[in-house]
Amino acid sequence: MSSTELPFVPPATVLPKVAPVRVGEGERLRSVRLPGITLTVRSRPAAREGLPPALYVHGLGGSSQNWSALMERLEGDVDGEAVDLPGFGDSPPPDDGNYSLTAHARAVIRLLDASGRGPVHLFGNSLGGAVSTRVAAVRPDLVRTLTLVSPALPELRVQRTAVPTGLLALPGVAGLFTRYSKDWTAEQRVRGVTALCYGDPGRVTPEGFQYAVEEMERRLQLPYFWDAMARSARGLVNAYTLGGQHALWRQAERVLAPTLLVYGGRDQLVGFRMAQKAARAFRDSRLLTLPEAGHVAMMEYPETVAGAFREFAGEKGAAAAKGADGAFSGGSVGGSDRRDRSAGVSGEGASGDGPDAVTASGDGADDTTSVGS
Repeated sequence: MSSTELPFVPPATVLPKVAPVRVGEGERLRSVRLPGITLTVRSRPAAREGLPPALYVHGLGGSSQNWSALMERLEGDVDGEAVDLPGFGDSPPPDDGNYSLTAHARAVIRLLDASGRGPVHLFGNSLGGAVSTRVAAVRPDLVRTLTLVSPALPELRVQRTAVPTGLLALPGVAGLFTRYSKDWTAEQRVRGVTALCYGDPGRVTPEGFQYAVEEMERRLQLPYFWDAMARSARGLVNAYTLGGQHALWRQAERVLAPTLLVYGGRDQLVGFRMAQKAARAFRDSRLLTLPEAGHVAMMEYPETVAGAFREFAGEKGAAAAKGADGAFSGGSVGGSDRRDRSAGVSGEGASGDGPDAVTASGDGADDTTSVGS
């Protein structure tokens, strides 16, 4: 290990007392102990009994709070839970210090197996999108539908604005950045993150910004914060280099679950040009493009994303009901569905350009701004 690389912080280390994680109105947190990991799960009570289960997986540097706005809007459609991946949010580091993409996918699979909630509507953003893709490919029995918001799938030409995040994967860089930014305030850090992740940072409410600052202050007190960031970034980059059946694009082609793809036109971390490639790779896919959105469309435009999912899941459920056995499976239902929907979204609302475009109004910005890449 390089002398400049952050050391692994074992879970046995006595951690300092930090402020509790924020729990939004109507939300609950619980801790789930599994072999080698302990996961914090955020949930909202379902509006009624019998709703299909859903699981939300956040991106690098994010947490389950990233999904609060979408969870609230879909509480009448799904029984939703959002997980803090190991080392993020309120989940402690994994016992073995493994932050590889496979390890994160294994954590999601263990959670689903232990809960018996599968098959679920699985949602993933950025790193969580790559994790969810792997889960859907290797355990199709656990995934009812797949919704990916700016999934971090391999790109040959990475955007210049995404390079600093990728550099975290290099040994020693996280330590250097920690020393370089030691005098930055939590407010400065949050402004930088929102500028990077939002298409329009002005959509963050003052209350949401304050929540994000408080969460940033809490995270910076955790001795494993940068270690989890750096090792997860490295795990994602390493996954990009894998070939054969473990290659992420190959696994995308193996996904049987109907897949809703959401890409933002102002995304500075995942290239908007990757949207069409993803639509071709996932065999039963629908593409929703939001020209004004950034990297976290589910936080910027939760109403739009919720409406797209609601329509998508409803159509897939109806198609499955007409099948031979009348049951919803995680497989390809209703044949190939590669419709490209371009939603022109602004603060005042605008119509899409295409013949099958979504007319979307700019819904309120999320009150929680714990964003990640």
